[in-house]
Amino acid sequence: MSIDPATLPRLFHGGVSGLKPGDLVVPGHHRTVDGCAVCAARAAGRLHVVPGVGVIDPPTGRPDRVYVTSDREYARFYASMAVLGDLYTVELTTGVEESTEDFFPTWSAPYAVVTGVVSRAVRLTDKQRGTLVRRWGALEHARRREAYGIGAAPDEDGPR
Repeated sequence: MSIDPATLPRLFHGGVSGLKPGDLVVPGHHRTVDGCAVCAARAAGRLHVVPGVGVIDPPTGRPDRVYVTSDREYARFYASMAVLGDLYTVELTTGVEESTEDFFPTWSAPYAVVTGVVSRAVRLTDKQRGTLVRRWGALEHARRREAYGIGAAPDEDGPR
């Protein structure tokens, strides 16, 4: 089901460098930053697993779409994985769908329009990556608890 883009919060996209307001972000990317464990795993056809967290950045189920998020730090992660990648504010105009692939709030569309440049040549420190990986794990844990009904409020008609 398509979502009305006007109902979405401020959106970010991290990726290819050199775009400017008005440019389109289109599907297709190659993330191969030297020293990036996630990039190395992808290049070898493997998933990158962080102990205690799980798989980080698995291949997308929709390579024909662009992904955006309302979480600035999550978008910075992807900008940091692109060669000299940039962080943008973007808007979606058509074919918007909520992503079920991510634990962070994420949407996809056939393309996105750049509305602003937040930062160029984004790099994350090990501490910043660690903070994001911990958030990633906490969000995944919360989603699993929700999926299995763990910690849910008891039914009004259920046992007390």
